[in-house]
Amino acid sequence: MKVEQIYTGCLAQGAYYIESNGEAVIIDPLREVKPYLEKAEKDNATIKYVLETHFHADFVSGHVDLAKASGATIVFGPNAQTTYEAYIAKDGEELKVGNVTIKVLHTPGHTMESTTYLLRDENGRDYALFSGDTLFIGDVGRPDLAAKSDLTQDQLAGHLYDSLRNKIMTLADDVIVYPAHGAGSACGKNMSKETSDTLGNQKKTNYALRADMTKEEFIKEVTDGLTPPPSYFPLNVKMNKEGYDNIESVLEQGLQALSPEAFEAAANETGALVLDTRSPETFAAGFIPNSINIGIDGSFAPWVGTLIPDIKQQILLVTDAGREEEVVTRLARVGYDYTIGYLKGGFAAWKETGKETDTIQSISADEFANRYAQNNVVKVVDVRKPGEYQSEHVETAQSAPLDYLNEHLAELPKEETMYLHCAGGYRSMIAASILKARGFDNVVNVEGGFKAIAETAVPKTAYVCPSTLK
Repeated sequence: MKVEQIYTGCLAQGAYYIESNGEAVIIDPLREVKPYLEKAEKDNATIKYVLETHFHADFVSGHVDLAKASGATIVFGPNAQTTYEAYIAKDGEELKVGNVTIKVLHTPGHTMESTTYLLRDENGRDYALFSGDTLFIGDVGRPDLAAKSDLTQDQLAGHLYDSLRNKIMTLADDVIVYPAHGAGSACGKNMSKETSDTLGNQKKTNYALRADMTKEEFIKEVTDGLTPPPSYFPLNVKMNKEGYDNIESVLEQGLQALSPEAFEAAANETGALVLDTRSPETFAAGFIPNSINIGIDGSFAPWVGTLIPDIKQQILLVTDAGREEEVVTRLARVGYDYTIGYLKGGFAAWKETGKETDTIQSISADEFANRYAQNNVVKVVDVRKPGEYQSEHVETAQSAPLDYLNEHLAELPKEETMYLHCAGGYRSMIAASILKARGFDNVVNVEGGFKAIAETAVPKTAYVCPSTLK
């Protein structure tokens, strides 16, 4: 028996490959299926099943393409309804894979079709639980993502409480928990950076598995502090339920190399968004006017999904040389299938033609501190999440989280110079590029973000909850 976790850090997502005696199973595969086919071929194994723990909201699964390529059967748990051929398993049903068995455990709560898969080894011993978004390391799945559910999030949380106590916590402590996500995913609130653990340790350390926790307490704690999910989540659910274009056709369309002239014409004729995926520092030094920077070396796909509301938006790419296919693939992972080409030769080719360019001023935290001390800094905008801001922030800073930046535009002055920062510099450059494209010309990015500012003498403060004041 072979069990392999295939973890993709930029999505904080775990897919799984299980092989026994010439038969294999893939659990929650990513959109690009070639790696799974290659693993099975290397093991001289046939992929028998593609198991889906639920209809994912934060990425487009590769289940449809993988089933077509391998002849495997797509399996969902109870309550799942698809427009393509799939096997809907019953609660408690057992699937044979080589010399091992996989037991289907219906665990509704995150969504009503949510299902976990219990792997039993050759000796019939419970070995591992593939828990999807039902149970994470340090957390449980948020109960507010079910698409078109007639249930409230409190009712879903109640189902999740029952699923955890009746189906999962009854298993042996030495069972390994393999979740679908880790820290950084929007599918939970407090996930650990660890990507697996024993169930016994989770019973001791996971707040949601406390033995003395009542259902009412569980519902309150699980639902407390939930922020609205990214707008692309329901669209990904729809693609996972109804199918999607083959990844190869998406790549073929997106990997059209366009000269600067053709690139400019395509942008003008189609209204495509120009997405620049170079590093924040490189982007700041020169970019095509009105382009948006979301660096590929960061939480790229989630920020694309959060900040580009139309999943069918046509996109033109400016990338680092040789990374075009990677960018198109990572866009497709979250359902952005309408890339129509990339700038051949990159920004250097654009610049060589003498076409118009733009820049964003970036200064060090020390320079920011100097300007602040001299009262030359009037407007500071902190684009970190509310919790980060409340923990500690520049004394005069306005909170305008990147997730909701568009909602704060009316509050921001176009005439004054604005100093933007996040935690380290990645998000603030995204914000700066968006503001530039909206006509805010006087933006300055603080390099190194609050981490660097914290080392300076700039006055800082923390939010104090009124209930703690005496």
